[in-house]
Amino acid sequence: MLDAGFAVRYANPAAEQLLGISRQQLAGRVLPDFVPGLGVLRPLLERVRDTGQGLSRREVLVATPEGEGGLALDCALASADLPGGDRELLLEMADASRRLRIDREKALLAQLEASRSMVRQLAHELRNPLGGIRGAAQLLERQLESSAQKDYTGLIIREADRLVGLTTALLGPARPLRLALMNVHELLEHVRQLIAAEGGPELAVERDYDPSVPPTLLDRDLVIQAMLNLARNACNALEGRGRIVFRTRILTNDTIGHRRCRLVACIEIEDDGPGVPEELRETLFYPLVTGRPGGSGLGLAVAQELVSRHDGLIEYSSRPGRTVFRMLFPITEDTG
Repeated sequence: MLDAGFAVRYANPAAEQLLGISRQQLAGRVLPDFVPGLGVLRPLLERVRDTGQGLSRREVLVATPEGEGGLALDCALASADLPGGDRELLLEMADASRRLRIDREKALLAQLEASRSMVRQLAHELRNPLGGIRGAAQLLERQLESSAQKDYTGLIIREADRLVGLTTALLGPARPLRLALMNVHELLEHVRQLIAAEGGPELAVERDYDPSVPPTLLDRDLVIQAMLNLARNACNALEGRGRIVFRTRILTNDTIGHRRCRLVACIEIEDDGPGVPEELRETLFYPLVTGRPGGSGLGLAVAQELVSRHDGLIEYSSRPGRTVFRMLFPITEDTG
């Protein structure tokens, strides 16, 4: 409940929990000024106060004190006339973060399907011509006597091999999964040590592990590769200077795409770099999309494919100073 100046007169326990702020801290505060993100409601509050008509606004982004990326709120505003002519405002807030996350995951799954289709087409179009180019260069090399000319045919062969490797990376590993119960922290420690060795002295690589995460059915080599791709992306974003955090959490009754899971292993790789460029956010997991000069644009596409083979998903949130990529793996009942 707000007064005519939008100062908080009352907040129920659900509002305290949602905003992460106690009613004592909220009391008397002008809400649009006090809670980051709720400033966008000021014009609506003024209209409701002046006209008495109810209004609503969906998906208002609010920062939380914990700094975990904030939350999205659906807000409804109404007014109540008090004796004496004063007017109180009622603000109802509902957490829309889960709905937005489900929408985001559906978009990521659609990207994955489009990516697979693009990969199949690229592989079909490139493999046969590359094989012909390589074979012709080998035949030509046998007929040349000049070492300088052979350097050119060697270059053609090496570039053809590089492009074949590119298409192989796009297709991903063809072997079946070799699943076993894995401690995700053991895999993360392996990757963390590699990244710490590659990053140099100005890169801090930290841990934030939840020991309650149970063993999970994973293919060790494929999951390590996905972790490495994400961690190396973070290193590249930081250019060797900054902070990377390896974090684990267990989520309960959560969703992965269209599927609801009782338990989910959440593995996060966070960096304090500049964030994902705005123009890449909608297509980040497509193959050949990169914001780094000289980058192949395959790391995220391959990582998403490897995680999806475990019925999991990679999602992310990004702003300047905090980018988090999350790998979500379902934990089956018999592994918990």
